[in-house]
Amino acid sequence: MQGFQENLLKVIEEKNLHEYLFLGNFGLEKENLRVDKKGRLALTAHPKAFGKKVENSYIKADFSESQVEVITPAFDSIDESYNFLENLQDIVSLNLEEEYLWPQSNPPYLPEAEEIIIAKMENRHEEEYREELSKKYGKKRQLISGIHYNFSFKDSFIEELYDSIGTGEGYKEFRNNFYLRITRNFLRYRWLIIYLTGASPIFHETYIEGFMRDAFKINNDSYSINNMVSLRNSIYGYKNKEDCYVSFNSVEKYVEDLKGLVNNGKLISHKEFYNPIRLKTSVTDDLLQQLLDGGINYLEVRILDLNPMYKNGVSKESLYFMHLFILLMLFIEDKPLTEEEQRIANTNHDLVAISGMADELFIFEDDGSKILLKDKALEILTRLEELASVLDFEDKYKNIIKSEKRKILNNIDTVSEEIVKSTKNSSFIEFHMNKAKQYLEESKKKEFNFIGFEDLELSTQILLKDAVTSGINIEVLDKSENFISLSKNGKKEYIKQATKTSKDSYSTVLIMENKLVTKKVLSDNNIRVPKGRDYDEVKSAVADFKYFKDKKIVIKPKSTNFGIGITIFKESFSKEDYEKALEMAFRHDNTVLIEEFFSGKEYRFLVIDNEVVGILHRVPANVIGDGIKNITELIEEKNLDPLRGHGYKTPLEKIKLGESEELFLKNQGKSSTYIPKKDERVFLRENSNISTGGDSIDFTDDIHGSYKEIAIKSASAVNARICGVDMMIDNISEIADNVNYGIIELNFNPAIHIHCYPYKGKNRKAGQAILKLLF
Repeated sequence: MQGFQENLLKVIEEKNLHEYLFLGNFGLEKENLRVDKKGRLALTAHPKAFGKKVENSYIKADFSESQVEVITPAFDSIDESYNFLENLQDIVSLNLEEEYLWPQSNPPYLPEAEEIIIAKMENRHEEEYREELSKKYGKKRQLISGIHYNFSFKDSFIEELYDSIGTGEGYKEFRNNFYLRITRNFLRYRWLIIYLTGASPIFHETYIEGFMRDAFKINNDSYSINNMVSLRNSIYGYKNKEDCYVSFNSVEKYVEDLKGLVNNGKLISHKEFYNPIRLKTSVTDDLLQQLLDGGINYLEVRILDLNPMYKNGVSKESLYFMHLFILLMLFIEDKPLTEEEQRIANTNHDLVAISGMADELFIFEDDGSKILLKDKALEILTRLEELASVLDFEDKYKNIIKSEKRKILNNIDTVSEEIVKSTKNSSFIEFHMNKAKQYLEESKKKEFNFIGFEDLELSTQILLKDAVTSGINIEVLDKSENFISLSKNGKKEYIKQATKTSKDSYSTVLIMENKLVTKKVLSDNNIRVPKGRDYDEVKSAVADFKYFKDKKIVIKPKSTNFGIGITIFKESFSKEDYEKALEMAFRHDNTVLIEEFFSGKEYRFLVIDNEVVGILHRVPANVIGDGIKNITELIEEKNLDPLRGHGYKTPLEKIKLGESEELFLKNQGKSSTYIPKKDERVFLRENSNISTGGDSIDFTDDIHGSYKEIAIKSASAVNARICGVDMMIDNISEIADNVNYGIIELNFNPAIHIHCYPYKGKNRKAGQAILKLLF
């Protein structure tokens, strides 16, 4: 490696910049067609769940109403970008009605071209552009889908290099030349990426008939061309009508040449330049002028097929290899790219896309001489191995290079060959529909998680996921505090733990936090609350044991949430148990309430903006016996449910066996070693909080409307826009009166996940209700 490469290596070694090679700004864009159950192109409109196409920065429609495009933000790592891509895959899949995401670049069963609906855009100019494309290329060809890989190095890395190896040019020019160097080499050697990642060798008989003379039939609906790797990257796929040549030797010449292609009518717009790699800026409006003014911000690689073997349409290993390839393009020799060399590069591109699986395929060097694809590919990968050794890449990257080498030595290990074999065993439609259905089921299993953000409380994850679905921009401000910001159309909201928002005042929160004040406010509004006393010290509470010993009571801290520190006595209890309950309550507050116990069952009403969004009956933590295991063992078994976890990051919490549970068992004459009879249900707590291991049962549609009115009235009494109302009800089908219900608590920070993913019942979309309130 000479000159620039040598200096680059020297600076990286001297300044210890190795980590910067794998840091950057990584973003992914993916297109998928929507299909019905039979693998036919869906002719329905872009789903309403995703809002206006122009406003949703994550989920859009591409050429057709049937073509969904998802776009990740830029992240510091491939892993983060990949996780977000999976979130978008899940969100779209789960919001489709009786439809699936087609996992292949090549289109499914297509109707006649006139039936294919061009995307209806809010901007008429965008719609007209699509109409022009349909006339020029045909609607069917425009339906081919793929993945775009967007990348830039951190500016701090390029600035370090500029300070060390800049040759007097300005920083913008240095950065431009840095990315142009990668681009030129990428164009020369891109055929290798096509060979290794090409995944569209089979197409359906309803695609384009014009090249059927070159194809052969694999089975009843499946066609291919002998030795094909990627139809999408071939002359029959997503390419310009004729090759367009622009200079990649300077930004100024690149912009000038693109404008010339538009002015002479070869391109409708610069967006029609379907190059395998494009120069991009962070501002999308007037891209060409922005390139001149601000320079290149990132590179957009457009060469990746959808890989149907992966739910996300691409493997993480392929993205890692793409990054390694880009690094190699930076470090190998570079020179200006002539138009003749571009022709040679385009020829190699076409040869590999169409005939890449041929055993003795020759491609061309820059000088026009021929070389076996296998020999040239091994030469490039050997140079990548050398770079990996010099720069001491992690073992996972070295192993990926070895894996790609095996595909060169034996083409049956390639993605395209795997797809050909799989399709032969079924059919084009059947194979890909089986994959589509498999991936939908996988999405359902993780429906409640926002992947990559699992260390947030589940309610926060749900709100983030709903925000992305609606096209509201998200930012996590403090993971440990579950603090996020949401923004749309110039409006920004700050939210903590999903339900602490600007819509509730500080005084409202303080009222709900203080159980004593809550009772007073509700009582003043003629809402039934439990009678009782409050105590500031244990001594005076113990002295009043005589007033409570024969009654059903609840002992709880004045300020508490999630059922912490609460003890309920429904049966007779000893003074010792009474004192222990007081001790637990005083651990959590300086003031403790002792109240009458209301009969009936407890229900949690979630009130958002004067509307009851969901109602749950929370069954206290319990186990059901099998006649063999003791209570401890039954708890361990029940806690294996993947829906149960810790810290409100799953729909249900694991059951604990602590002081409160042991005391409750003792009052039943049992202990943790008790072996329940078969089908005997043993309750472990009286209070029914999900946070203490309870089960959630949805009752939103079953409770008499009068109780919903009381819940709304209770929230209004404390001026709460978001509120959890805990109500005891004797009979949910009877109208509420002065004795058959009681409010035992208001919650200023009600969990929404319990209403979205109840143990039994349907998702009440609480996150969407919060977003409606905020935006």
